[in-house]
Amino acid sequence: MPWRCGEAAEAAKITLYVHAPYVLNVATSNNRIRIPSRKLLQQTVTLAAEVGAAGVIVHGGHGLKDDDPEAGFDNWRKCVDRLDAPVPILIENTAGGDNAMARRLDRIARLWDAIGQAEGGDRVGFCLDTCHAHAGGEDLAGVVDRVKAITGRVDLVHANNSRDTFDSGADRHANFADGEIAGESLLHVVTTAGAPVIVETPGGREGQGADIAWLRERLPQA
Repeated sequence: MPWRCGEAAEAAKITLYVHAPYVLNVATSNNRIRIPSRKLLQQTVTLAAEVGAAGVIVHGGHGLKDDDPEAGFDNWRKCVDRLDAPVPILIENTAGGDNAMARRLDRIARLWDAIGQAEGGDRVGFCLDTCHAHAGGEDLAGVVDRVKAITGRVDLVHANNSRDTFDSGADRHANFADGEIAGESLLHVVTTAGAPVIVETPGGREGQGADIAWLRERLPQA
């Protein structure tokens, strides 16, 4: 049952975040995808509230090849307008796709302008993924400041290394010691963001656990 998950997290003093299904795409002009995506996002947000989650992470989605990007941004505005969000949604930057709404910062700026016109748009947050930024062609040096200049906030960091080179467009996470991103760059993003951090690296308890330990050793303790 959902509430049991919430109770277990509370007992363990863990803050929960829910990731919306990856198939969700509220930006597309394809009605067969966009309309079910809106419904699925609403269901996800409602369930997230039931387990006491702090937010729902959702990818920015993408338009079709011949779509006007402005239509995708406006579809996001309409989605936020209609969403009953008892917990915030956090839009996550994505790694690839020329038609993506949230790969590059210039697109994110236009997306944020559109969302700002929606009722409840001020409650929409941002999740910064380091692998996605690197693979999407955004230099991690100063990326937090550049994002905050657009969104006014970074609510969550997904700290991940990347198996692929800069601007590759490939979303393949790597462990901190094995990827293309220098450890100092990952640490810089985490410290400057000043936000909660989730590590999504591979390797299960051993590999991911080592990455979490690496971060904890280098972050100031509260």
